[in-house]
Amino acid sequence: MEPKVSIIMGSTSDMDVMAKAAQLLDEFEIPFEMNALSAHRTPEAVEEFSKGALSRGLKVIIAGAGMAAHLPGVIAAMTPLPVIGVPINAGMSGFDSLLAIAQMPPGIPVATVAVNGAMNAAILAVQIMATGDPALMEKMRNYKENLKQKIVQANRELSEVKYTYKTN
Repeated sequence: MEPKVSIIMGSTSDMDVMAKAAQLLDEFEIPFEMNALSAHRTPEAVEEFSKGALSRGLKVIIAGAGMAAHLPGVIAAMTPLPVIGVPINAGMSGFDSLLAIAQMPPGIPVATVAVNGAMNAAILAVQIMATGDPALMEKMRNYKENLKQKIVQANRELSEVKYTYKTN
């Protein structure tokens, strides 16, 4: 089984957040890999990974980083593959990471999700890959329909909640 998505984190301390991406990819039966690479502590390894990602058959890279959060942008600078950045709340409520990832220069985009939004990063990765895979697109349609049904069910349950002045 060869990975189609790579989940990269700046440190294993990011695992609690990035595990949500892994869980979603597992649910969709998409092969993925997980590695810790640091733009600042292992720049040579980041370069080797980034430059070899396409030839290894990867389709999308999800990169999570906190604080200075350079990892997603550095990877994006060295690969033609789409990179999805996950800002990690490692200080300043993750706002520093969010800005570092979102404010990329022209020509080096990094799709950016919410702070600690690894699950949405995985959903976006699946959506990107599904554009060329009808079976995967059908799985995504079903996933979104299930989200809708959860809200419909929640509203049914809320209709049973009684308060003196509740009108619905």
